Amino acid sequence: MSNKAAATTEQPAIRKVFVWELPIRLFHWTLLLLVIGLYVTAELMDDGIELHASLGLALLSLVTFRVIWGFVGGRYARFSQFVRGPRTVLSYTAAEFRGQSTTSPGHNPLGGWMVVALLITLFIQVSLGLFSNDDILFDGALARMVSKDTSDLLTGLHVDLFYVLAVLIGLHVTAVIGHRLFKGENLVAPMFTGYKQLPAGAAESETGGKILLRASVLLAICGGLVYGFIG
Repeated sequence: MSNKAAATTEQPAIRKVFVWELPIRLFHWTLLLLVIGLYVTAELMDDGIELHASLGLALLSLVTFRVIWGFVGGRYARFSQFVRGPRTVLSYTAAEFRGQSTTSPGHNPLGGWMVVALLITLFIQVSLGLFSNDDILFDGALARMVSKDTSDLLTGLHVDLFYVLAVLIGLHVTAVIGHRLFKGENLVAPMFTGYKQLPAGAAESETGGKILLRASVLLAICGGLVYGFIG
C-alpha cells in the first residue's frame, strides 16, 4: 500500500455534526447584544441608567437560564460534557502548544472553563448592580436593603469588575481568532448554523420541538422569577 493510500486510510471520515441547539445559539448572541447594550447605556448615554437597569435584569434572567440549561440542556451544552479537571486541562493546553490537540465536539477543556468564568463574572456583576446607586436619582432594585456606604462600595466593585469582564471577553475573542488562524477551525459559524465539521462517529446533540419547548418554559420561569422578585 502506498504512503498516500495509507494516509487516506488513517484519516477519519469528516461530516457535519449537529452540536449547538437553537437555545444555546440564541443565548450566545442575545448575551452579546445585552453586554454591548449594558456598556453603551452605562458609558455612552447620559440618561441611560434606567435602560441599563432593565438590560441588567434581562441579563440576570439569561445567565440564570444558562446555568440551569447546563444541567438539562442538549448534549454539548451540559457542564458535565465540557467542565474538566486540572489534569485534562493541562494536558490539552500542552497539546495545543505542540500543535497536537484535536477538535472538540463542544467546548474544549480550556473553553469550558472560560464559559464558567464568564457566567460567574456576569452573575456577580449584575448582582452588584442590583445594590448600586449613582448618587443622583438612581438606586438599584435592592439598594435599599443595604446602607448607603455598602451601596457605594458595591457600586465601585460593579464598575471595577467590568474590567475583569472585558479581559475575559478579550481572551475569548482571541481564542476564537487563534483557532481560525492556527488550526483552521471556525468556531463562529457553528454558533449560527449549529453544525461543526467532526469525525463521523461524533454524537449529535438533541434537536426538535421538545428541546425548544423545554428551553422556552425554562426561560419563562427564570424571567418570571427575576422580574417577579427583583424587577
